[in-house]
Parts: sequence; C-alpha cells; structure tokens
Amino acid sequence: MSSPRFLSKWLLSAPELLTARLTRWRFWLRLGVGLLLFGLVAEAVLRVLNGFSYGAVMAAAKDTPAGDLLAAVAATALSFLALTLYDRSALQYAGARLPYRVVAQTSFIAYALSNTVGLGVFTGGAVRLRLYGAAGLEAGQISRAIAFNALGFTVGIAVVGAAALVWGAESVASLLRAPPELLRAAGVASLLVTAAALGACRRGGRWSFRGWTFRLPSASLAGQQLLISALDVVAAAAVLWVLLPAGSVGFPAFVGFYSLAIAVGVISHVPGGLGVFEAVLLLALGQQVPADRLVGALVLYRVIYHLLPLALALLLLVGSSWRRGVSTPLVRAASALAPLLLSAFTFVSGVVLLVSGATPATEDATAHLRQFMPLPAVEAAHFLASVIGLALLFVARGMLLRLDVAWWAGLVLALASLVLCLPKGIAVSEAVLLGLLALSLALSHRHFNRRAALLSLAFSRGWLAAVLAVVAAVAALLVFVYQDTAYVDTVWWRFEFDGHAPRSLRAMVAVALLTLCVALAHLLHRAPPALPRPDPAQLARAQAVVIAQESAGAGLALMGDKCLMFSESGRAFLMFARKGRSWVALYDPVGPREEWPELVWRFVELAGESGGRAAFYQVRPQALPVYLDAGLRVYKLGECATVELAGFSLEGKRRANLRHGVARAQRDGLAFEWLPAGAAQAVFDALQAVSDDWLGRQDTAEKAFSLGAFSREYVMRQPVALVRHEGRIVAFATMLVTGLSAEAAVDLMRQRGDAPKTTMDFLFTQIILHLREQGVARFNLGMVPLSGMASHRLAPRWQRLGRLLFNHGENFYNFQGLRSFKEKFDPVWEPRYLAAPGGLSPLLVLSDTAALIAGGWRRVITK
Repeated sequence: MSSPRFLSKWLLSAPELLTARLTRWRFWLRLGVGLLLFGLVAEAVLRVLNGFSYGAVMAAAKDTPAGDLLAAVAATALSFLALTLYDRSALQYAGARLPYRVVAQTSFIAYALSNTVGLGVFTGGAVRLRLYGAAGLEAGQISRAIAFNALGFTVGIAVVGAAALVWGAESVASLLRAPPELLRAAGVASLLVTAAALGACRRGGRWSFRGWTFRLPSASLAGQQLLISALDVVAAAAVLWVLLPAGSVGFPAFVGFYSLAIAVGVISHVPGGLGVFEAVLLLALGQQVPADRLVGALVLYRVIYHLLPLALALLLLVGSSWRRGVSTPLVRAASALAPLLLSAFTFVSGVVLLVSGATPATEDATAHLRQFMPLPAVEAAHFLASVIGLALLFVARGMLLRLDVAWWAGLVLALASLVLCLPKGIAVSEAVLLGLLALSLALSHRHFNRRAALLSLAFSRGWLAAVLAVVAAVAALLVFVYQDTAYVDTVWWRFEFDGHAPRSLRAMVAVALLTLCVALAHLLHRAPPALPRPDPAQLARAQAVVIAQESAGAGLALMGDKCLMFSESGRAFLMFARKGRSWVALYDPVGPREEWPELVWRFVELAGESGGRAAFYQVRPQALPVYLDAGLRVYKLGECATVELAGFSLEGKRRANLRHGVARAQRDGLAFEWLPAGAAQAVFDALQAVSDDWLGRQDTAEKAFSLGAFSREYVMRQPVALVRHEGRIVAFATMLVTGLSAEAAVDLMRQRGDAPKTTMDFLFTQIILHLREQGVARFNLGMVPLSGMASHRLAPRWQRLGRLLFNHGENFYNFQGLRSFKEKFDPVWEPRYLAAPGGLSPLLVLSDTAALIAGGWRRVITK
C-alpha cells in the first residue's frame, strides 16, 4: 500500500492558498473571458447580418434544391467513412488490431457524439475507452490511439488549410484584404514543415529532446493518416459548400476558411463550436455570399452533419440493446452507452423546442390553424412546448446519471411535446425528432435503473452554465426574429393567430423565470451535514462484506478512520475520506460488482452536492467503465505487483537469490511464525516495541487512509506474520486476507534497527510460501507509484511527467528501488488509476490524498 507522497512536495511548492483561489475562480474567469469573446464576435456578426430578416433565412433554407441536400448527405457519409479510417490507423500506431466493423461502429458513435456535444477528447474518448476496452484493448493502447487521432486531425486541418492558401490565394486574399503572395508563402512554409516531418518519420526510430523520447510512426502510417485527415476535412467542407449558392465562392478558398472556422471552434471549447464556427464563416464570407443564403446553409449543415449522425448513432446503440441471441462484451458495452447518447439527444431536443418557441410558424401552418384549431389551444401548446423544452435540458442531466425518474420524465415530456407539435404550428420536423426520442427511450428503460429524486439532483456549474447559455442564445434569437416589433405594454396581451411575437415573448419570459428559479435553488442548496466515522456496528457490517469478497485491500476499511457508504442491500460499500474539497474513495467499491455503479454514482452526487470533487484512488482497469460513465476521467498512478502463488517456488535459477537469502537468514538464526487473527494478544507488547523502534528511526508518525496504523483493535483483527531472531521478535507484518482465499496482502511492515539485513526478504518469502500452502491464489505486493508510465510523444502529459519523476525523482521517493525489491518475486504487474474530474482536479486530489495519508499538511512536508 503506497502513498502519493512522491507528488506532495512537488505539488506544495506553490502556496496552497493560491491554488485554492485559482481553482475557485477558474470557472468564473473562463466564463468571463468566454462572454467577452462572445460579445465581440456577436457585435461583428450583427454588423454582417444587419438588413436581412429571419423570413429570408427560412426561405433560403426551404428553397435549397433536393439535389444539393442529397449531395450534402453523401459528403457527410464520406466524411464519417474517413473518420472510421482515422481510428483504424491510430490503432495500428498503438499496436492494436480489431475487426473493421468494431472500429467503424466505435468511431461513428464517438464522432457523432463529440461533433454535436463538443469536448471530443472527453466524450469521444469515453466512448472509445468503453468499446475498445470491451473488445480487449488495454487503456494505454486506447490512450495512444486517441492522442494519435488528435495529432492527425491537427496536422490534417493545417495541411488542408495550407494547400487551400496555395491553390486559392487570390480568392482568400480578396476576402482578407491581404497580399496573395504572403498567403501563398505561408501555405508553402506549412507544407514544407509537414514534408520535413514525413521525412523524419521515414527515417523511423525514436527522437529524443531534452530527456524526452518519442517514437515516430512509420512514413507510410504518417502519410496514410495525413491523407485520411485531408479526405475528412475536404468532405466535411463539401457538406456546407454544396448548400451555398452555385459559384458564390471557389472551393479551394472555401476549404481554407472552413478549416480556420473549425480550428477556432475547437480552440473556443464551446460545445460543437456552436456560434463560433458560424461567426467565423459569416465574417469571412458575408461580403461574398448573401447573408440569408449563408445562414440558411449553416442551419442545414448543422442538421445534416451533426444532428443526423447523432440520431443514427442513437438508433445504432438502441438496436444493439435489442439484438437477440447476442451478448458479447462489446454488445453489452455499446448498449450501455445509450444513456449518454440519450442525454445528448434529449438536450438537443430541448434546444429545438426552445428555438421553435422563439420563432414564428409558417404562413401556411397559421392559415390551417386558424381554420381548424381554437386559439386557446394554439396559445397553450406554444407556451407549454417552450416550458417542456427547458425541462428537457434539466432532465437530460438526470438521464446522464441513469435515473429512472429522468427516464419517465423524458418519455412523458417527449410524448407530450409530440402531441403539442400539431396545435403549436404543425411542426412536422419537430414531431419526427421527438418521435425518435420517445421511441429510443421506450426501448432503453433497462439502462435507467437508479432510484433518486429528480428535484433533489445537484446540477453542476457547467451544466447550469450550458442551460443559461442556451436560454440567452434563444432570447437573442427572439430579438433578432422580431426586430421590427414594437415592444410596448399592449404586446403582452395580444392573443391572435398572427400574434407570433407576443406568443414567443410570453413563452420566453416564462422560460427565463423558471431558469432563474432553478439556478437560485441550486445556489441556495444546503450542503450535507458532517460525515461521521463508522461505529462498531458499521465496522462489523463492513467486516462481513470484506470476508465475503476477493480484494484483500478492502480490509483497510476496518481501521475506522474512513467513512463508509453502504449500498441499499448492504452487500457492498465504499470507503472514503474528505480533505478540503476532495472526496477521495479508496480503491474500487467492495462487494458484488453489480452494486458498484450505484455506489459510484451516489458518491459522485454526494460530493457534488457539498461543492466537492469526487475521486477514486488506486482503482483497477477492469472497473474503469464505471467511473467513465459517472463523468470522471482516469489517470494512471502506477502499477501493482501481484504474485501468483500456485506456481511460486524457490527452485530454479530465477529464484536463486531468494533461495540463498532464505538459507542465509536461517543460518543467522531467523525463524518465521504465523499468528491467526486475534492470536497476537500474547506478543502485543513486543510488537509495540518493534513498531516504536521503527517509527523512531524513520522520524515519522503513523499513517492513515491507504496505510494501516498500529493500534491494538486493528492489529487484533488481522493475522500477523513475525520473524524472531534467537527468540526475540525483530520484525512483523500484519496481513490483509479475505474468506475466499483469493488474495492476501501485507499491511503494516515494521522491523528493529538491529535486525539482520536479510530480515525483510526472509519475511516476505516465508509469507508467500505460507500463503501458498494455505491455498491462497495470489499475494498483493502493493503499488509502485509512477511505474509503467508511457514516455513516447503521444503519451498523455500526465504520464510523461510521471515517467520523468520515476526516472529522476530519487529526492522525492525511491521509485526504482521499490520496483527492484518487488521484482525479486517475479510478479505480474497491473496498472492502477486515479478516477477524478479533469483540469487541475487530479493534482489537487493527489495533494489532498497525501495529507489524508500523512495526517495533515504539516506531516506531508515534515514526514
């Protein structure tokens, strides 16, 4: 059991107060900068849009030829085909091979979700980790593939943009009012840099720079990825280009502006680049393409390239859930992603309803409503549909958390809004969208199995900010649509079939007030009370669960220094502690695996309700999908060493050093003894003396959280292995065991300063031999921090930093010495991860975890 103290001194090099303030204000600073940029862009776009109306935009979209729409759909299909090839070449770089159908399904779902929702590294990455993991790939391979994808996209869009500058420099220069020679020179320079990079790849091998080692892809693989990237960008650009008026802008110049708009949208971190992408193209092409035709084309582009693939991905996942006679891990993993896509689709449906409520019905629809529908029904349908749209934005959050009540609410609201589509304005397209949502929900109920109150749900600040941004954007749209309306007192009370502006205004005010009420209720939500430590009854319940499962480390719950959260059945629990804003759960939940997701969700929600950050320390790779589903990210901490006892022996050349060490220890007068749980009472004073001697020499205090502490009650609960030297106890180790004989682990390890040098090797070897005789399957030697971190150039920055500390961090922690000691026993190495939110959260969590283990910040610094 190891401590993250190896990072604590480094983390604490910056004052804790400054870190806390940066964390507290980071969200508001980013929001402020985003609003400022949005205001500047909006002001520039409004100048471009000045002088044309919403009706002209809708007319332009409606008049788009069917052939152009079909061409846009075909270009979308070609773009997504290229995206599937992205993943295949990325997996080839990562050294992984999967059937193309698996790669194509995963890639399509990941890109359909990330293109629409945005945050592609997170949403698309979560999809790939789940589906590729279910197909048998390791998390490290998947991470390398994701990084290679991101690099390929970046290089591809830069190369395509550069080629567009070289080919269409005159057209671009006329729009940017820049010398064409300068633009062409910039494009040529970018292409030369890419050619040089391909040349380096052709030489192959590794590239070292200031201590970093990068493995270059082969030239053929790099060229293949570059061609795929170019095909993707060109096809995606063609989707929008074919929707523009013929001859309005040349394709090479348009590809250049499209690449720029995509890049700015990605940099902005706005979901899907919504608004930013459109703003760049409006500013670039607004003088060359009629504004109404350009905006109409952008609306159709969003529907064809974003909404249509998302709907198809949702149908694909729902279909996977209902495949008869097939229950492979991949099918189960794919169907388990349905709540994620349903949440995104529900949010999009809510946005569509709000936009519909802020815009007028067509003249034909209004005429039919006047003839066949009473005015009160029209007014009520329009008002209720807008309110339902807002409700769907909040229900989508509950669907992401897999709440049963959110499923029911979403289904009822989808059906209700489906009924309202007729009287509100004969909205056929909305009816198709909502019908698909209702059908998908009806087929996916089994994935929403969590019981919780929807009104008590704690919304994250990010989710509330997204809802507020949607409401603000819809309000701005309403102002634009009805820019010629005189907003006087009487407009509120006009109820007539042609009264579109009053109808939309009343609905918008109701939506804004309801949003404000929800936001205030969230801000005034009381934090949960202080968490009590477990009482003897709870410890007894936990001990019963520990004995009945396989993980030996679960015995640390019996220390009593951590809070316990039990499942509803009481057959599972997780142990956790709180430090500052960090709520840190130790290991995976303990108990039956089917009860883990509910515990993880409850823990994440409890931490969120109190304004904290939830994290899980030292989790195993098999459980990563549970944490990804809960919205957390995973970061590798190191590797855990486990000895398979069935094949362990001191015989043979490989174990010669251990065999000679045992023989030498026996000649030195060392003897091994195993005491069952509760049998250490007679020698407890001698054990206390050994422990005091060890603590005094180490100049340290007892640890906690992920390490055992020497106390009578705790030691009596465990077996104890001890070593005597000429009859005197000189070393001991308390053992963590379960009733299933699947795994055992060492907890406390103490020895006297005058014990022979071979004592610890002798103790560990004898423990392993004794456990093997008792039929225990494996012996857990604990984690080596930062072991097994990747060092290549596509590795995550987290792992590259960890590798650097592992190689050069002797002043912080003896990483390599610890791994060398455990290598003596020829163990199997398995990665361990931290599951935590993104941003600075992993560093802050590790810093708080170090304080939990050491017993406070002062002890982190002073031992």
